[in-house]
Amino acid sequence: MPSPKSPNNADRPRLTEAQKKENHIASEKKRREAIREGFDKLASIVPGMEGQGRSEALVLEATLKHMREKIMEREKIIEEARAKGIDTSGWELSKETMEACKQQLLRNQLEEKPETAG
Repeated sequence: MPSPKSPNNADRPRLTEAQKKENHIASEKKRREAIREGFDKLASIVPGMEGQGRSEALVLEATLKHMREKIMEREKIIEEARAKGIDTSGWELSKETMEACKQQLLRNQLEEKPETAG
């Protein structure tokens, strides 16, 4: 027994190789534009990215730095709340996340220090 054709494909002619290629190019262009727009949005909300050339690596690096700083600020707020007797259960991030942030911030601080001539 022959398999039934789907109603959508029954009346539609097959695409030529040129049409398939055009569709692929258009899809790829749309994908790249979406990525570019995402990086532009990210760069617009990360402090220090204003006026920078749009390098995806630079945007990601600055975003990671900003997020790590915010996580550490959050940890400080949690510690202050605990000191005031506020129940912070459920606020904390995993110990692994906190340790990774602390290590990365330390590395960033060491990289940012100007080297002294000796």
